[in-house]
Amino acid sequence: MLLSVHGKKTEDRIMKFRPCIDIHNGKVKQIVGGSLKDQGDQAAENFVSEQDAAFYAELYKKAGLKGGHVILLNGKDSPNYEATKAQALLALKRYPRGLQIGGGICPENASEYLEAGASHVIVTSYVFKNGVISWENLEKIRNAAGKEHLVLDLSCRKKDGNYYIVTDRWQKFTDVVLTPSVLDELADHCAEFLVHAVDVEGKARGIEEPLVRMLGSWDGIPVTYAGGVGSFDDLRKLKELGQNRLNVTIGSALDLFGGPMNYEETVKFIAK
Repeated sequence: MLLSVHGKKTEDRIMKFRPCIDIHNGKVKQIVGGSLKDQGDQAAENFVSEQDAAFYAELYKKAGLKGGHVILLNGKDSPNYEATKAQALLALKRYPRGLQIGGGICPENASEYLEAGASHVIVTSYVFKNGVISWENLEKIRNAAGKEHLVLDLSCRKKDGNYYIVTDRWQKFTDVVLTPSVLDELADHCAEFLVHAVDVEGKARGIEEPLVRMLGSWDGIPVTYAGGVGSFDDLRKLKELGQNRLNVTIGSALDLFGGPMNYEETVKFIAK
């Protein structure tokens, strides 16, 4: 059986559906990725759910979908942070070990979320400090969570023809360009990568093709791509360009969140 350079079986990298529960101001929402602003807790909203986070966790649990991510979209200093966190904890309680969690994760709170039921914690801002990778902080969060429970979020935005990793709810550019060599450097420190293509996130108008092509050609640990899928044609293109090796998250385009793509059909299509 073939192994990658990082020791993961190649069969581990077959496209799977990774659902999402994005929480902002205490509500499950779908937002336009590049619109988040901490000041005033603002965001351009595609959908605001009348259901709580536990409803979606139960839905994913019944479908046997693992590895979905719960994302807290409020900063810790927001007056809405506690309401958002409470919703996240409801989801973890409803589907123990079935969901990952991200948003403000650090060594001091990683164990809280893992003990609350998260399978993994998702980290960006803590690891990328002052525009660069903080290897010291990466070691600290790896020690706190355990490599097997750590997902690095390498969400990025395009600038000058390159995809730069962004932090702080996608508001700050780092100096780190997402490349195969960066993936190689970081892969030994975590279990998976999550990559939101922020410029197309929440728009459901097509994927970031060069980014997908690069991620799909990289040989390493599992990668989940999110951003821009708005139709089954987009999914087919993602499968093709990503060599059927990228897990995928779809939010705004699903009928669960007011979009045109049927949730059950989407799950079946990806599983084919």
